[in-house]
Amino acid sequence: MDTRICVTVLPLCPQLIDGFVLFSSRFSLLLLDLEEYYFEQHTAYNVTRSSTTQGSLKICSKSVIFEPEPLSEPILKIPLRDCQKIEGVEENDRNPFNEKISTAQPCPLLSAQGDSNFFFQLEIPRKTEDVIQMLLQVSFKMVFFFFFLFFLNSFQSVSEKLHMECEAEMVSPLVTNPGHVCITDQNLYFQPLNGHPVPSVTTPPPIRPYGLEVFCSENDLCSDIYLKFYNTKDRDELYYYIATFLENHMAEHTAESYMLQWQRGHISNYQYLLHLNNLADRSCNDLSQYPVFPWVIADYTSAELDFRNPASFRDLSKPVGALNPERLERLLARYRDMPEPKFMYGSHYSSPGYVLFYLVRVAPEYMLCLQNGRYDHADRMFNSVAETWKNCLEGATDFKELIPEFYGNDTSFLENSLNLNLGKRQGGRTVGDVALPPWASDATDFLQKSQKALESQFVSQHLHEWIDLVFGYKQRGSEAIAAHNVFHPVTYEGSIDCDSIEDPDQKIAVLTQILEFGQTPKQLFTTPHPQRITPRFQSMTRTPSQNTSFNELSPVSEDSSFEDLTEESRRLAWSNMGKLKLVLVSSGFTDSTLKMFSKESGSLQRSMSFSNMALSSCLILPEDATVVCSSWDNNVYFYSIAYGRRQDTIMGHDDAVSKMCWRDNQLYTASWDSTVKVWRCVPADIMNKRSQFQLLAELEHDAGVNTIVLNHAGTLLASGTKEGVVSMWNTGSFVLLQQVPCHSGKVHDLAFSPDSRHVLSAGEDSCLRVLDVQTGMVLSTVATEEPQRCFCWDGDTVLSGTVSGELLVWDLMAGKVTHRIPAHTGPLTAMWMNEQCSSIITGGEDKQVIFWKTQF
Repeated sequence: MDTRICVTVLPLCPQLIDGFVLFSSRFSLLLLDLEEYYFEQHTAYNVTRSSTTQGSLKICSKSVIFEPEPLSEPILKIPLRDCQKIEGVEENDRNPFNEKISTAQPCPLLSAQGDSNFFFQLEIPRKTEDVIQMLLQVSFKMVFFFFFLFFLNSFQSVSEKLHMECEAEMVSPLVTNPGHVCITDQNLYFQPLNGHPVPSVTTPPPIRPYGLEVFCSENDLCSDIYLKFYNTKDRDELYYYIATFLENHMAEHTAESYMLQWQRGHISNYQYLLHLNNLADRSCNDLSQYPVFPWVIADYTSAELDFRNPASFRDLSKPVGALNPERLERLLARYRDMPEPKFMYGSHYSSPGYVLFYLVRVAPEYMLCLQNGRYDHADRMFNSVAETWKNCLEGATDFKELIPEFYGNDTSFLENSLNLNLGKRQGGRTVGDVALPPWASDATDFLQKSQKALESQFVSQHLHEWIDLVFGYKQRGSEAIAAHNVFHPVTYEGSIDCDSIEDPDQKIAVLTQILEFGQTPKQLFTTPHPQRITPRFQSMTRTPSQNTSFNELSPVSEDSSFEDLTEESRRLAWSNMGKLKLVLVSSGFTDSTLKMFSKESGSLQRSMSFSNMALSSCLILPEDATVVCSSWDNNVYFYSIAYGRRQDTIMGHDDAVSKMCWRDNQLYTASWDSTVKVWRCVPADIMNKRSQFQLLAELEHDAGVNTIVLNHAGTLLASGTKEGVVSMWNTGSFVLLQQVPCHSGKVHDLAFSPDSRHVLSAGEDSCLRVLDVQTGMVLSTVATEEPQRCFCWDGDTVLSGTVSGELLVWDLMAGKVTHRIPAHTGPLTAMWMNEQCSSIITGGEDKQVIFWKTQF
C-alpha cells in the first residue's frame, strides 16, 4: 500500500510556468525566488482525478516544483509559504478525488475548477517520509542546515591529497547555488548541494584568483567560477593555497599597479577597465554588479566616424546624466527641493535590467526570469544603438552606461541569431537585429570601430576623468556633488547592512531593491586619477591645410633622427641589461679619499684627501675640469683636475652632506640637517676662482635628507628622508609639489622615469615603490628579498644593487627579478650609468669600484 504526499495550499498560489521553453532541460535555478535554494529532486507522479503524470519533484527552500516529463505540460511551482498542510496519505484512507473543491476564488494561472490539494507519489516509496519531514522543516522555517563531506570518489585521481574544504555558494547570473568547495594538491572542486546542473565542477590549477572569482586559462575545459564564501577566513585560506600552485605567481596586483601599467602603455584602455571592474568586485556572473564600461562615441548619425574630431566623442568628465545641460538643470532643481537623503538620479548607470537590455538576444532566459516569463515591450527593447544613445541623453530616467561586449569581438548580442520572438514595435516592425549607426557596415565593423574609439588618442587622454566618477574620488561625498554624480543611497556599498536585518521578508525586500537599482562599484581611488601618458601628436582640433608641411604635423623634432637613434640604443642596452660584462675592477678605496682612475688602463691617476671623515658623493661639472665632493664633515669640496688641488669649499650645512646634484649652474646639496640647499654654481667662475656660491633656496624637511635626484630637464627635484618620506619640488619656484610617506625606514635612492611622470624609490624596508608625480599616489609596490641600496631605471626595467652585493635586473611591471649578476662582496652602495646606458660603474663597501659594459 503506497503512501502519497498531499500538499494542501491556499487558492491563488500555484504557478504554471511555461515561459522557459528555451532550455534543453526545462528546470532551471532561474525559476527560484531571491534567496531560495534548490535541495534535491525525486522521480514522482502528479496524481489527479483524471490522470497520473510522471516527472521530477524538486524540493526547494521556498517551494515545491514539479517538472512533468511531457513537454506539452507546464512546470508546476507551489510556494511553501501558502501551504496549509503537508502530509502523507494512504491510498485506502480516503479517496481524495471525491473531495469537494474548496477554492475561495479562481486562480489566474489555473482553471477555476482546479483542486487546492496536490498529490505526489514517489517512485521510491520508502523516501516519502523523509521528503515530508524535509518539507515540514523548510515550510515552517525551522533552522535547517546541511552538513556533508565532499565525496572523495569525485577526485580525478586517487593520489590527490585533501588540503581544505568549506561551505560556499557558486554565483551565476541571478542564481546562487550552495555547495562545498574542496582544494587538493592538484585540483579545485565545487560540489553543488543539489547536484545541479552537474554533480561537481572541477577546476585544475593554473587559475587566477581575483577576490572570490576564479578564472581558468584558455586551455582548460572548465569555465570560470564565482564563489561566495560565508566567512573571510575560508576565502583567504583558499586564495593563498591556490596561489602557491601558480608558477608565474606575482605579488598581488592592486589598482595602483594596474594604473602604472596602463599609464606607461603596457595594457590597453580595455584591459585596464576590465582590471578595475574586477578589483571593484564586478563580475559577469553577477548581473547586479556587471562590469561597467563608458559610452565613448557621441556620433551615431554620420556616414563616417571622424576619430580626429573631438565632437565625435562623449565628454568623459561628466556622468551620463550630466551630458545634457537642460535635463541636468531639471534634475538639479528636483535635487535642491528633495529632503535627505538627496540624490540626483533615481536610476543607476548599471543594473540587471540594463545589462539584460543589451544581452537579451544571447541570454533571453535571464530577461524572462526578471520579467516573470515575458519579454519587455518591443518599443523598450534594445532596437538601435543611435536610439539608445539618444534616450540616454534625453530620457528622464535613463542614465545607463555600456557593458564590455560593446568593445569585444563577439557580435551575437547585436544579432537575433536565435530567431527569438521579441515582439513588434509600433508601426508593425518586428524586433530583430540591432540597428547600427550609418558609419558601421555590419556588426563586426561596429565593434572594430568601437574598439578603435576606446583606444583612441582622445579617450586615452580623458579616460581618467571617467574613472574618477565611477571608481574614484568623485564617486562619493562633496566631489560627487560637485561633479553631479549622486545616485540613490541604496546603490552605494555599505549603505545598508543586510546581515543586520533579522526579518527574512524585509531582508528579501531590501535585496530586491538593491538588485533592481543596481550597485555603484567599490571605490578604488580616493585621490585624482593620473592621466595616461600619450604621444604628443598635433592638436585634434586643428584642420590641416594643403600648404601644411610634414614637419608641422609631425610630433618629432628636426633632430628626431639623432634622437631616435639614441633612444633605440638605450632600448637595446636595457633589453640586454642581464648580459653585463665586467670590464675593470679598481680596489683599495678609503672613505675619505677621492681617487681618479683611467677607465682604459685601470691605473690610478689622482688621489686626494679632503677630510678625515667619509666622502658621501661626487660629481664632475661640465667641461670635465672640476670634481665636486660632499663629506660627512658638513662641507662640499671643489677639486680642480687641471691644477690637481682643492679649488674651493662650501661650509653650508649643520650636519653631514649626503648627496648632491647639479644642473644649469645650480648645485643642490642634501644634508642630514633636514635641508636641501640650492646654490648658484657656475663652472667657469670656479675655474677662475670667482665663485661666490650664492644661496638661492633652502628646502626644509621634517627629517634628515638621505638622497636627492633631478629629473632629466632639471625642472623637478625629488628628495628622500631618513623617515621614509619622499618629497617633490618645483625647481623654478622651489615650491613643494608632493610629500608622500613612502617607506617605513630611510629612503636609500630615488630616480625619475625618463618622461618625468613617475618617481621610483628604494627604501630600507626592502620595497621598491613607484609614485605618480602629478598626484603623489603610490602606484606600485614591489617587495624585495633585501634592501636595494641604489639603482638605475628606464621607466620599466630596474638595475639595482643589493645589500648582499648582487646586481639585480627587475621587470618592474611584473614585479620580479629576471637576472642576478654577482658583483661585490659587500653592500653595493653606488651606481652610475652613462647617457647611452651602455656603461655602468658600481661601488660597494668592499672598497671596490667595478666598470661594466652591456653586451649586444
